[in-house]
Amino acid sequence: MGAPPGYRPSAWVHLLHQLPRADFQLRPVPSGFAPQEREYQQALLLVAALAGLGLGLSLVFIAVYLIRFCCCRPPEPPGAKSPPPGGGCVTWSCIAALLVGCAGIGIGFYGNSETSDGVSQLSSALLHANHTLSAIDHLVLETVERLGEAVRAELTTLEEVLAQRTELVAAARGARRQAEAVAQQLQELAFWQGVPLSPLQVAEDVSFVEEYRWLAYVLLLLLELLVCLFTLLGLAKQSKWLVIVMTVMSLLVLILSWGSMGLEAATAVGLSDFCSSPDTYILNLTQEETGLSSDILNYYFLCNQAVSNPFQQRLTLSQRALASIHSQLQGLEREAVPQFPSAQKPLLSLEETLNVTEGNFHQLVALLHCRGLHKDYGAALRGLCEDALEGLLFLLLFSLLSAGALATALCSLPRAWALFPPSDDYDDTDDDDPFNPQESKRFVQWQSSI
Repeated sequence: MGAPPGYRPSAWVHLLHQLPRADFQLRPVPSGFAPQEREYQQALLLVAALAGLGLGLSLVFIAVYLIRFCCCRPPEPPGAKSPPPGGGCVTWSCIAALLVGCAGIGIGFYGNSETSDGVSQLSSALLHANHTLSAIDHLVLETVERLGEAVRAELTTLEEVLAQRTELVAAARGARRQAEAVAQQLQELAFWQGVPLSPLQVAEDVSFVEEYRWLAYVLLLLLELLVCLFTLLGLAKQSKWLVIVMTVMSLLVLILSWGSMGLEAATAVGLSDFCSSPDTYILNLTQEETGLSSDILNYYFLCNQAVSNPFQQRLTLSQRALASIHSQLQGLEREAVPQFPSAQKPLLSLEETLNVTEGNFHQLVALLHCRGLHKDYGAALRGLCEDALEGLLFLLLFSLLSAGALATALCSLPRAWALFPPSDDYDDTDDDDPFNPQESKRFVQWQSSI
């Protein structure tokens, strides 16, 4: 099938599309996009479950490491004041991991913005397509109403005025039949009228979901940024309680990162399957939802020389009928007006209606051409399969960096706070503060001396 203008599956689409897929019984599953099939759904769930497996392994590794650190640590000699060897390396490794996490947060913000831009381009294309379809319906309705009013009023009046001349009445009735035929042909051009599927509603639903997806990722990114910054602050000030709280928060963010990684991986794989060959799925889905004929859908979704315009015959017949009406009205104006001056007014009104109808007809010809709607289809695919997919991959990289950085930090933080001096809780207190234990002791000694 012909690809939309400006859209070609990217290298990432080809790479993800070639990844093997399997269901829950580990049987191979074809990589064609088939979200309604149970095996394909299981394959995507299995991709998401890999992130759950990664989370489980990370938690087991962290637990084993911390248990080994707590239970297998050699006893410190009594009176030892110097930190154990390797303490500085542990702190700096934790700081490096947190800085990597901050870099991943920047990548996440970029990926979130790219995904949002792609979905916005998809929504804009749907809205433009809805505008085109609504314009076709509006022009058809307006033109048919004008022709119907002309048949009921001006042509009826003209027949009454020309009743004494049988041949002139026959010409007027011929114009009436032609106008009714044009109206009948034009009504068949409003192919989207009465269709239950609305591009406007789809665009609104997509924008609604995207708004909450974008907000959820922004909150996740800000939460991880705060955790990284406050953890660095706790390490810098050697504040045990702050580091402990941030350790618990790091565990929470680690779970969220692995969860988001599973959603991103499954979505990216499914999107690559769709983007590798979107025409077949879109054609079948649209035909199922709208009930339109395959000729109309193929014309607009493919828009190539191999597919003919399904409205061409109706447009040709309408154009010939309008030309015939125009010539008949000119003949009546030449022959009837000299004998029946009262026929001039309905004839002028009919000429005006005919001019407006021809103008609307030319607009309909332009709107019904596949070029406009096919361009919107290509823009929607580019937004979804290029920008949105690229953003998803950046979000996947963010989740991976975040999970690795937080796992490293969770292993390092307990060892780091064990190196803090016992008096770290009073390092920042003022010497003149009466609640400082050292100052309180001096105050008691001063009272005793008095």
